[in-house]
Amino acid sequence: MDLLLTFLIGLAGGTLLFRLKVPGGMMVGAIVAVAALSIAAGRATMPSEAKLAAQSLAGAFIACGVDNKDIRELPKLWKPLLSVIVSLLVVNLLLGFLITLCSPLDLTTALMSTMPGGMSDAPIIAADMGADASKVAILQFVRMSTGIGLFPMLILWVTKHEQESGSDDAAGKQSAGGKQKGMPVFLLTLAVAFAFGLFGKRLGIPAGTLLFSMLGVMVLKLLWGKAYLPMWAKRLAQVLSGSYIGCGITRNDVLELRYLLLPALLILVVYFLNSLVTGYLLHRAFGYSRKTGMLMATPAGASDMALISADLGVTDRAVVELQIARMVIVIAVFPQVIALVSNLFS
Repeated sequence: MDLLLTFLIGLAGGTLLFRLKVPGGMMVGAIVAVAALSIAAGRATMPSEAKLAAQSLAGAFIACGVDNKDIRELPKLWKPLLSVIVSLLVVNLLLGFLITLCSPLDLTTALMSTMPGGMSDAPIIAADMGADASKVAILQFVRMSTGIGLFPMLILWVTKHEQESGSDDAAGKQSAGGKQKGMPVFLLTLAVAFAFGLFGKRLGIPAGTLLFSMLGVMVLKLLWGKAYLPMWAKRLAQVLSGSYIGCGITRNDVLELRYLLLPALLILVVYFLNSLVTGYLLHRAFGYSRKTGMLMATPAGASDMALISADLGVTDRAVVELQIARMVIVIAVFPQVIALVSNLFS
């Protein structure tokens, strides 16, 4: 009974913030609602299988957004992609160490809080790695919401005198699996995601469930040409993830929120400076406009960047293709690097 109550409370909170158009609202709302239930009544419960399901669905959904055209375009983008990944990794590590110096967060929590991708995925991966998932969720929300809501306005202001030109219309990108839909495709995608996710979990590597579910569905789609998850599956993953995290939030965690103000400010400032500097380097080295380069280096979601770039007058599809590659690489590689660095310095 408590399990059903926890899920329904998480679903209600997530739906509310989603309808209010809060970035990552389904997960954030579930965290807040279930945390309130946990603190007020002590009845919140969510089994570890919910974490497995959330990671498997999240990995599958990411893989459904990668198609053959994206793979074919990667050779043309590998140099700017490498530049963006290296800059983001440096910023991730720098912010992690800075935050440990100015807050009570441990190194693993600080590094996962500043990982430049996967707002819905980072907290649940952090829980696997022994980090404080609630703190990670809060700071990831800051990164994502500023990346979507604030950075585009700052980029537009910085590049207000720049003339923009581009190629393909990026806004038409299919992010959830293209046009290949139907119940058989959905069930096969689900089966592959859970089978590979369980295999990844048993390997015991950081983010193994999400990583292997993503790789399994990606292979399915590239070889068979079909993979599909409906949007509600992603929403379900966010609610399960948020509810699982919310169950672990205590009164003490709420009182410690005041210690996150400075880390949140650091994330905002350092990531925008990185966007500014990396965007300029991409402009000088590869001929992109400064606006395009800064959007490439902005740590927001790939689907969000499609809409944001179109709103800012950037129609170069390379922005979205690079953001998709960035998202996959960050989720697949950065947790392994973070685990290594944490083991070396903790």
